[in-house]
Amino acid sequence: MRKNRRKLDILVLSDIHLGTYGCHAKELLYYLKGVKPKVVILNGDIIDIWQFSKKYWPKSHMKVVKHLFSWMGKGVTTYYVTGNHDEMLRKFEGLNMGTLHIVNKLVLDLPEGKKAWVFHGDVFDVTMQHSKWLARLGAIGYDTLIIINRLFNFFSEKIFRKGKLSLSKKIKESVKLAVSFINDFEQTAADIGISNNFDYVVCGHIHHPEIRTISNEQGKITYLNSGDWVESLSALEFSKGKWKIFKFKESDKLKMKFQKDDDEVDLNNTQLFDNMLQEFNNMKK
Repeated sequence: MRKNRRKLDILVLSDIHLGTYGCHAKELLYYLKGVKPKVVILNGDIIDIWQFSKKYWPKSHMKVVKHLFSWMGKGVTTYYVTGNHDEMLRKFEGLNMGTLHIVNKLVLDLPEGKKAWVFHGDVFDVTMQHSKWLARLGAIGYDTLIIINRLFNFFSEKIFRKGKLSLSKKIKESVKLAVSFINDFEQTAADIGISNNFDYVVCGHIHHPEIRTISNEQGKITYLNSGDWVESLSALEFSKGKWKIFKFKESDKLKMKFQKDDDEVDLNNTQLFDNMLQEFNNMKK
């Protein structure tokens, strides 16, 4: 465990997609070891149950789960806000296990009487509401694009000595429909938040980290999105009354190489792990 961990009042993580090739679990684990939050909000799509398979579950993914559970064991209040890729957990809404609370949405009381409305955000996705099979197909295509992207970047860095490029980000930024969807998503979330007199609206889902003020004729609100750990490698942090976006940098990756792995997971004792896999597989049926 690293010394001088940064103390946070609230940590928001979303769209980690554990169990997929696109998940940057090692980078996330390095980040988690450097912070000490009082409250953790897992804002959906933490474990990708849609694509969950025992055939692909690296040690680094298990270590992330273990680290989160170690925080819970130390009394860190943790809210698991369900998303679309882990929507099967929604039937457990209201379940409280020690410091872990499974919810579909959350209202947080912040300093100075301010309130934050937290939810994943897939409720605004028309594709999710009316064509889930299409959304699932899109998720598989997205994961495939990530794999191609990693292969592309390997050749780009090792052979051509050029920098990395996010193909999926490039596509999203260049397609007007995608840009319009993000803007509509943010505006819709803000409009509903304003109508309910919230000061902040906190989302995930669209893999686009953001903090900005959005206004309409009724008022204004601060919209926040924690991004993801597939492309953006980002999180939301609340400390000393202020929100900020954390983004994993290349310099952090260099530091990772010199970090002693002092948090090994014993995968020889797999009973708990196997039980968890069985539960997810049962939920998928």
